[in-house]
Amino acid sequence: MSEVEIPQEDQVVDEAPRPKAPPIESRFLFVDVSALRAKQLRRGAKNRLPERAPDDATPRSGKAERVAMEEVQQGLVDWTLPEFKAIFDIR
Repeated sequence: MSEVEIPQEDQVVDEAPRPKAPPIESRFLFVDVSALRAKQLRRGAKNRLPERAPDDATPRSGKAERVAMEEVQQGLVDWTLPEFKAIFDIR
């Protein structure tokens, strides 16, 4: 799909707060990162969104794609771009 890398869920039992990921400014990168995170969620990864307050009446979608987009918007998904190597054809 894409060259964007999203680390898999850590197997650590201790739930330490994660530092926020850098904001994504490219809508194309946002789509790639969200799609890869949605794939992880469909395969059984844990939701990283914080628990909602009991008095919060706003509906929240349970679809993996919407959850992934919300996680990326809130900076809860770490992502890295691969190093690009320029290839020159010298003939």
